[in-house]
Formats: sequence, C-alpha cells, structure tokens
Amino acid sequence: MNSRKGQRIAMLSEALSQHRSLHIRQAAAILGVSEMTVRRDVSACPEQFSFLGGHILPFIAADAESPYEISKAADSHASAKREVCAQALKYIRPDQTIFFDCGTTLPYLIDLLPDDILMTAVCYSLNVAERLARKPNVRLVMLGGLYHPASASFSGSSGLETLDALVIDVAFLSAAGVDGRRGATCAHFHEADIKRKAMSQAQTSVLLIDKSKIGKLKPAFFSDMQSFDAVLTEDGLTDLSA
Repeated sequence: MNSRKGQRIAMLSEALSQHRSLHIRQAAAILGVSEMTVRRDVSACPEQFSFLGGHILPFIAADAESPYEISKAADSHASAKREVCAQALKYIRPDQTIFFDCGTTLPYLIDLLPDDILMTAVCYSLNVAERLARKPNVRLVMLGGLYHPASASFSGSSGLETLDALVIDVAFLSAAGVDGRRGATCAHFHEADIKRKAMSQAQTSVLLIDKSKIGKLKPAFFSDMQSFDAVLTEDGLTDLSA
C-alpha cells in the first residue's frame, strides 16, 4: 500500500471511529479526493470497511445483522423498480404528508419527484432520508431509534410514537416477498411494526414491488393483500388478492 493511500485509510478509519458511518461524499470531502478514489480505497480494504446504501461503515457493523443487506440488494431489478415508481407518481399531490418505507425501491420514487413539490415526508431509513434531504421543498420527519445496519433503518418506541401523532395521506410500502394468500412480508421483524403503524395512520396505502417478489415469503408478516388500496408492479396496477 503506497503512503498516500495508507494515509487516506488511516484518516477514514479515524473518521468512522467518530461518526460510525459516512456518506461517500462526506468521506471524499474529508480526504480531499474524488468519490471514485474513496470507492477504490474502500473496496481494497474489505476487512476494514463496507458499503451500505451509499454509506461507508466499519466492516463489523455492516455484517452484524441478517444475510439480507441493502448494499447487495440496491442494484437488483433496478429497471423494474424504476418503472414501479413511475407508476406510483400519480398518487402524489402537493402539500401531502407521505410515508416512504425502507428498502431499495422507494429511492427511485424520490428521484422522480419534481424539486419544487411541497410535502412532508416521513421515513426511517438512511438511504431514503438522504435522497429526501436533497429536495429543497420537502419537510423531512425522520423516525429514530435503534439503528439496524443491514437495512440502514431505525426502530423503536419513539418512532412509533411519532407516527401516532401524524395523519398520513399516502403510505408507500415495500415488501421483500408477497403471496396472494399469505400476504406481504419483509426480512426484518422490526420493519413490520413500522409498516403496520404507517398503514394504520394512512388514508391510502400503496404497495410497490417488482414482480420478482411475487410468490416469495420472508419471515416477518406485516399485512394481508386486501389491506392495500393499490398494489403496483412494473406492469402497473396488479391484483394479488387471494
């Protein structure tokens, strides 16, 4: 390892010891190099660092939870996820309060939002919050609690209490597996409580999934299919009720 690269790795390790996680843009600014250089440095040290939803974390933190990792899922079925989210835009109106679920589908919807749209956005995951924060006219409500690195999301009673105080116009939900008879499921049990609470507070609940999720089941059940006002896939409105 050359001396400059070694210095950068040492600086990055020191920064992570203070902040736990860093967005790649933050790391590039701290090190005074391009984001591409940061990516190369991190990739060259898999025993020290991991990528997670655009963030850099110490390796142990990123590997601490379940086999599902948001960083591995981010590029899976990307074009289908974009098309699903394009279908969802028709449910959004200015001045609404909208819940955005965690996972790797909803960021595509946020990217499609016009920059001048006014809304209150509610979320509980880093990758979703990071995108929402770029929208100049979005008032962001971030649900806090215990951080779960594998899904880049938070959980806890404080987040559920915050949801209790909100009236949500539209809740956009994601799922890791859906079945017409057994319902919508996710990989992590802490997500299920938040999804159910958001749906109970929402006037309209919309499930966004690409078709690769149909017929699959994950361990944490959160809703029967009949409780969604709409289920959208890349093919548009889809009926998955048993």
